Amino acid sequence: QVQLVESGGADVQPGGSLTLSCVAQGGISAVYNLGWYRQAPGQQREFVARITGEGGIFYADSLKGRFTISRDKTKKAVYLHMNSLKPEDTAVYYCNANAGPYSQLPAYWGQGTQVTVSS
Repeated sequence: QVQLVESGGADVQPGGSLTLSCVAQGGISAVYNLGWYRQAPGQQREFVARITGEGGIFYADSLKGRFTISRDKTKKAVYLHMNSLKPEDTAVYYCNANAGPYSQLPAYWGQGTQVTVSS
């Protein structure tokens, strides 16, 4: 049973930085893509960043240059480094693991971690 456990959410001032972590407990195949989504109050969940099993990296266009995703395959973990945070980055951030849209393997979601950017 795979469980994604996020941590690192916090209250931070505008312009600050934060790193979110997600560990896949229970083991997960290296073929899985690991990524982050976020959901602001009253908004739909949106894609933030993804790193594939082969190391390919994709970002939401609006977040390029401020957010960096990285992966530690030995720890089965993925990280989201966020810089120059803005109030509009306030959201619950969710970790996601999937093997692609055509795979029969199950996808997983974490429980979410709250990031609040406010002065």
